[in-house]
Amino acid sequence: MANRLYNKQTTPKGYKRGGGVKKPGKIKSAIGSLRKKFIPTFGEQFDKAKKEGKKTFKSTRDDKTKGKLEYSTKTAAEVKAAKKRMSDRERARVGDKSKQLSDKGAAFKLARKSGKKTFTHKGKKFSTLLKGEKEKKPLISGKGFFGKKVNISKPELSGKTSKKIKKFIGA
Repeated sequence: MANRLYNKQTTPKGYKRGGGVKKPGKIKSAIGSLRKKFIPTFGEQFDKAKKEGKKTFKSTRDDKTKGKLEYSTKTAAEVKAAKKRMSDRERARVGDKSKQLSDKGAAFKLARKSGKKTFTHKGKKFSTLLKGEKEKKPLISGKGFFGKKVNISKPELSGKTSKKIKKFIGA
C-alpha cells in the first residue's frame, strides 16, 4: 500500500518517482539523428562497421588523422580469445614472440625435462633449479617403529663440524 502511494507522488518538476529517463523531444531527437548521420561518434562507427561485417573501418572523428587510420572491428576480448586458440607455431608465423622460448630457455627446458642438474649454453654453465627452489637432500632409508620403512633427509653439517668429524674418524 505504501509503495503504491510513493510511486504516485510527483516531484516539483512533474516527473513521477520511480520512472525511467525522460525521452528527448521531437527537436532534440531530430538533431540527434542528423548528428548520427553526418558526425557519428567512434563507437557508432565501430558498431556500424561490425554490423556490416567489415574487418576494418576508417574513423572520421580523429582531429589530426581524419580518415587516414584504419581500425579493427575486433574487440580486445575477441583478440585475446583468438590468441589463446593459436598454437606457438602459429604465433611464430604471425610474428608474435610473447609466448616463445629463447635459445637459453629452450636449453633449460630440455635439461630440466631430462633430469640434469646443470646445462651449458654458449659456453657457460647454468643450473636447472628454478628461482627460490632448493636442491633436494639425499634420503636415509631404514626401518622405524613397528617395522615400517622410513625415509629421513640427511642433516647438513657446517664446515667446522664436518672437519672435526673427519679428524676424529681419521678420514
